[in-house]
Amino acid sequence: MCGILAVLGCSDESQAKRVRVLELSRRLKHRGPDWSGLYQYGDCYLAHQRLAIIDPASGDQPLFNEDKSIVVTVNGEIYNHEQLRKSLPNHKFHTGSDCDVIAHLYEEHGENFVDMLDGMFSFVLLDTRDNSFIVARDAIGITSLYIGWGLDGSVWISSELKGLNDDCEHFESFPPGHLYSSKQGGLRRWYNPPWFSEAIPSTPYDPLVLRRAFENAVIKRLMTDVPFGVLLSGGLDSSLVASITARHLAGTRAAKQWGTQLHSFCVGLEGSPDLKAAKEVADYLGTVHHEFHFTVQDGIDAIEDVIYHIETYDVTTIRASTPMFLMSRKIKSLGVKMVISGEGSDEIFGGYLYFHKAPNKEEFHHETCRKIKALHQYDCLRANKSSSAWGLEARVPFLDKEFINVAMSIDPEWKMIKRDEGRMEKWVLRKAFDDVEHPYLPKHILYRQKEQFSDGVGYSWIDGLKAHAALHVTDKMMFKAANIFPHNTPTTKEAYYYRMIFERFFPQNPARQTVPGGASVACSTAKAIEWDASWSNNLDPSGRAALGVHLSAYDNKPPAAANGNLMPKIIDNVPQIMEVGAPGLTIRS
Repeated sequence: MCGILAVLGCSDESQAKRVRVLELSRRLKHRGPDWSGLYQYGDCYLAHQRLAIIDPASGDQPLFNEDKSIVVTVNGEIYNHEQLRKSLPNHKFHTGSDCDVIAHLYEEHGENFVDMLDGMFSFVLLDTRDNSFIVARDAIGITSLYIGWGLDGSVWISSELKGLNDDCEHFESFPPGHLYSSKQGGLRRWYNPPWFSEAIPSTPYDPLVLRRAFENAVIKRLMTDVPFGVLLSGGLDSSLVASITARHLAGTRAAKQWGTQLHSFCVGLEGSPDLKAAKEVADYLGTVHHEFHFTVQDGIDAIEDVIYHIETYDVTTIRASTPMFLMSRKIKSLGVKMVISGEGSDEIFGGYLYFHKAPNKEEFHHETCRKIKALHQYDCLRANKSSSAWGLEARVPFLDKEFINVAMSIDPEWKMIKRDEGRMEKWVLRKAFDDVEHPYLPKHILYRQKEQFSDGVGYSWIDGLKAHAALHVTDKMMFKAANIFPHNTPTTKEAYYYRMIFERFFPQNPARQTVPGGASVACSTAKAIEWDASWSNNLDPSGRAALGVHLSAYDNKPPAAANGNLMPKIIDNVPQIMEVGAPGLTIRS
């Protein structure tokens, strides 16, 4: 991931302003440690901090069209750039960068070209011919982006809050799937897929269509000129990503440069569920597996850095971001610059355990739509910023535009969780890859029960965070919480502790407003309570809120039904907390 910063129409062309823009851009250097660039045209500044993944030698930014009248600074990857180049035969490209097509597409199609891009991206494009500009963010919000306004009427754009929070009168998250046009003077949504209206789809489920769509989504993300690997927790989503990648790696240009053996990475407390499952999957697939261990104290020590980088005080996001933050640092130390990850599947297929309580297919579908639309505030934010903190890029094939269209067109009746019929959560995805002749994964991995990431790395992780927060937040502080934090008032000591740290880094009111909802009860838990009032007794936003649903163990030899369905045995209690005490962050390969 790169870092972009733009200041547009600031009425200040002085050297002092240029120095200030450079200073702010350096706050994003962690996102792009490989090179930096700044282009100034009058009172407009476009800055870039580059993480070189495609064409490391010549793809420095900002990028230009032939006569340099159009300037672009981009964060992201355009997976269909080669096809787009072929559609522009009369244009000359200066670099091999995948992002080089953007300026030329604008020349040909004007502002309406954004939907032609297949990838994850945030960009600012300046047309010096009329001093106009456009800003756009990818469909789901995989890349992070913020917009701000100065007192002088200037528009500010930054990959992270820290690039603009000190210099703007107001700022906010740039909405995914939107475009800002200076000519139109505002935002408009360019991403308008059929599912966005939340109308109930009716396409029958075809497992082979779903399988091909996801394989294509993974394969296109093997486009790289640098070493890469896969994040492997041992759960369904990351395991499928690893399996498909391992199958298709040999035919890619990356394999010619870096070899055909896939590297996989997992993080957890000693003895955690994820470490065990990931090792089994890695052995099955034959990957070069790297197992990272951390202790509860390691994670607690990193909390301040994590909040500074991920720019949120949301409890669930911080819990899950911390292990990923620590893992990303270790991955980068091995010389790897890109990883493929499994975010998005649970939102698309209703994989969270509270979906067991969905009363009908209409409610099920509407909730998946809501979850996808909110991804940029939670899992996308976590994956993007936790990895970008160390100059590591995370790619997410489940959030491929074409794959989402296929998956969200399926009649949601097929996605419903029906225990009596042998259908667990994400059954349609599991069934699509349940290939008896050429298995993608062992059966018990393919049908492994869902774990929240912050639970899967080790159950004592959350308990350690709560205990630490209790030492630093008193009952008196909680009593006055609404006076101190009237917006999104924290209702637990853990939430209060994170909020104190966030406010120290980002004390502005617009900053705290970029974080959605309340901190103590996640939106998913609120929906679960609506579907089943008995869940209101458990306000913890982790996966452990799903009491009576969590399926923590499998039969040694689970019976395979005639249709290939498997159902693990159900227990009524949450898995026991594991006592863990591994000293220091260690690595096993």
